[in-house]
Amino acid sequence: MNAPQRPLRGIGLAMIALVLFVTLDVTAKHLSNRFPVPLLIWARYTVHLLLMVVILGPRLGRRLIATRRPLAHTMRALLLLCTSLFGLSAFQRMPLAEATAIIFASPVIVVLLARPMLGESIGRLRQIAVALGFGGVLLVARPGSGLVLEGVLYALACALMYALYQIQTRKLSPTESPATLLFHTALTGSLLMSCALPWMDSDVALQGLDPVLFAAMGALAAIAHFLLTHAFRDAPASLLSPMLYMQLVWAALFGWLFFGQTPDGIGAIGMGVIGVAGVLIALDGHRLSRQRT
Repeated sequence: MNAPQRPLRGIGLAMIALVLFVTLDVTAKHLSNRFPVPLLIWARYTVHLLLMVVILGPRLGRRLIATRRPLAHTMRALLLLCTSLFGLSAFQRMPLAEATAIIFASPVIVVLLARPMLGESIGRLRQIAVALGFGGVLLVARPGSGLVLEGVLYALACALMYALYQIQTRKLSPTESPATLLFHTALTGSLLMSCALPWMDSDVALQGLDPVLFAAMGALAAIAHFLLTHAFRDAPASLLSPMLYMQLVWAALFGWLFFGQTPDGIGAIGMGVIGVAGVLIALDGHRLSRQRT
C-alpha cells in the first residue's frame, strides 16, 4: 500500500533540504580556501557513512548494504564522487550562484542522454527546454563575465557527471531502497577517498571551528538527502521537481551574505533561463507520466 500523500509537508521538507544543500556548499567553499578539495570530500563522505552506520545500522542491519547489483551501485557511487569533486572544485574557483546555475543544467543533459541510454523520446517541449538550458549556460559563462575558465569547465563536468548519476539512479531505483542507494554512495566515496589520504598534500593545521565544519559537511549531506527522500514520498515529483530550482535563489542569497558575491544582470538572466528550462522539463515529465496512466 502506498503511503498517503501530504503535499504541504513534502514541500516544507524539500525547502529545508535545499537550504541545507546550499549551507553545505557554503561550508565547503569556505574550507576550500585553506584545505585541498579531496580532503573535504573525504570528510563529507566519511561522516555521512558513520552517521548512517550509527543511526540506520541497528535498525536495518544487513538490509542497509544487501544488494544483487553491486557493480551498478559502485558505478553510481563513482559518478556521485566525481560530481562532488568537480562541483567543489568549481565552487573553489567561482561565485556560488554562477557555479550552482551551471551545475543545475544537468537536467538538460539528462534529456539529451536519455534517448541513447534509456530509450526515451525527446518531445518538442523538451527540445525547447534543452535550447533554453544551454542558452542560459552561455549567458552565465559568456566571455567578459569575469568567471575563471577553469571553474566553468569544472562546473560543466560536474553537471555531466550528475546527469549520468541521475540516469544510473533511474536504472537502480525500481529494485533498490533509498537507504541502500544512499549507503553505497557514502561507503564507496569514503573508502576511495580514504585510500587517497596519504597522497593529499595538506600541511594546514585545523583551527577554531574547523573540526566542527568538517563534521557538519557530512551531517548536512546526510540530513538533506534524508529530507529530500521523504519529501518525494509525501508529495508527487511533478509538484516538487520545479520547486528544486529555488536552490538557485538560495545560492545567490548565500553567496551575497557570506562571500559578498552577486551575479551581474546578464548572469542573473542566464540563471533564470536555466531555471525555466528545468521547470519545463519537470512539467513535461509530469505530462508524459499522466499520459502513461
